[in-house]
Amino acid sequence: RHDEALVLHREIYARAVAALGVSHKYAIMSGTNVAQNLFMLRHFDEAVALLRDQLLPVARQSLGADSDVILKLNQTLSVTLADNPESTREDLLEAETIMQDVVKRRRRVFGPTHPDTLNVEHILSDVREKLAHA
Repeated sequence: RHDEALVLHREIYARAVAALGVSHKYAIMSGTNVAQNLFMLRHFDEAVALLRDQLLPVARQSLGADSDVILKLNQTLSVTLADNPESTREDLLEAETIMQDVVKRRRRVFGPTHPDTLNVEHILSDVREKLAHA
């Protein structure tokens, strides 16, 4: 059913961009849903391109580096890079660097015991495990 969801997420994202503009928080969040759906469908390259080329540059400019939306975008990018079965060592190193930054920001913004902070620490651990075996 992820393929059906992708069609809907793409439509919602397109409508949000058309109605609100590409830099509106809701449009960016809708784009995040598209990227996450692409990840679920294992369309890793398309998800990475959407995150890197479209969503993250706009979100950084309009929302700021410590925004929860930015942190989720970076988390999604890191997981997408790390979980791609065709990822290279460089991809894993990039995923680790991204997650280190996300962990640092989550700790500062939300605190060390916040559930989202604990979750990204676990993700960073997983990325490092993959890197150790690459």
